[in-house]
Amino acid sequence: QVRLVESGGGLVQPGGSLRLSCAASGTLFVVNYMGWYRQAPGKERELVALITSSSSTEYADSVKGRFTISRDDAKNTVYLRMNALKPEDTAAYYCIADLQNYPGHGSPWRDTYWGQGTQVTVSS
Repeated sequence: QVRLVESGGGLVQPGGSLRLSCAASGTLFVVNYMGWYRQAPGKERELVALITSSSSTEYADSVKGRFTISRDDAKNTVYLRMNALKPEDTAAYYCIADLQNYPGHGSPWRDTYWGQGTQVTVSS
């Protein structure tokens, strides 16, 4: 089984910064992509940022230039550095990981996993 553990959320003033972390652990796997979605009260879950196995990145227009996604392959961990935070960034942030079987280990599989969510609140 695969487990995603998120950390780094909290309360921050407008203009402040936070760094979210998400570590994937469990059975042997290969990461296709990892990233972050967010969901504010009364709104649909939306993409924030993704990073692929080749380190290609994708960002929501609303966070471009302020947020940076990165990964540490040795730790199977993805990070989201959030700068110049705005009140409209307030949401529950969810880690996502698209994984597949490690070559030569067991039957082929591919699946998408979600973290439990971490709250980010931007308020003065």
